[in-house]
Amino acid sequence: MTELGPVAWPPVPIRTERLVLRESEARDRAAFIELFASPEVGTYLGGPRPRDELERTAPEVPGRRPGLFVIDLDGAMIGMVTLDRRGAERPGHIRPDAAEAELGYMFLPEAWGCGYAGEAGAAALDWFADALPGEPVVLCTQTANDRSMRLAAKLGFTEVERFEEFGAEQWFGVWSSLPPSD
Repeated sequence: MTELGPVAWPPVPIRTERLVLRESEARDRAAFIELFASPEVGTYLGGPRPRDELERTAPEVPGRRPGLFVIDLDGAMIGMVTLDRRGAERPGHIRPDAAEAELGYMFLPEAWGCGYAGEAGAAALDWFADALPGEPVVLCTQTANDRSMRLAAKLGFTEVERFEEFGAEQWFGVWSSLPPSD
């Protein structure tokens, strides 16, 4: 996995109490289109994408790339969790080389409020901590996105800074599998 480092991809599917984190499959295409076309999902992500455009352009197996986990509940995709390198051109960094791993997540609205994002996010972070021990993970979300702010806290992210990006105040935090040093 060149994006994250020397990690074999795809990993063996990760099973939690209710979910499976796995690689994308062709059967996930409709859910990917629904996710990116959803006005609710797009609220803090620049808005929804046009469904007709997504239908035309989405590959047969969308999202098949290192760092992207499909979140599967009872055989159906309900969302995704990503681990990607944060772009050096963006504000918010904790490392001099600006190559931090960044956690992202998107869930279909019908999956909101059930604890799936916390369960899937924790499983992805555990996997990352085993794959790249000691490496921190960052997260950036709009301060207006209350749900995402609560999830960041639940997952153990600590605020580093706030800044303006994409015309809105952003919250930037860090998570580490290493215990804090006193």
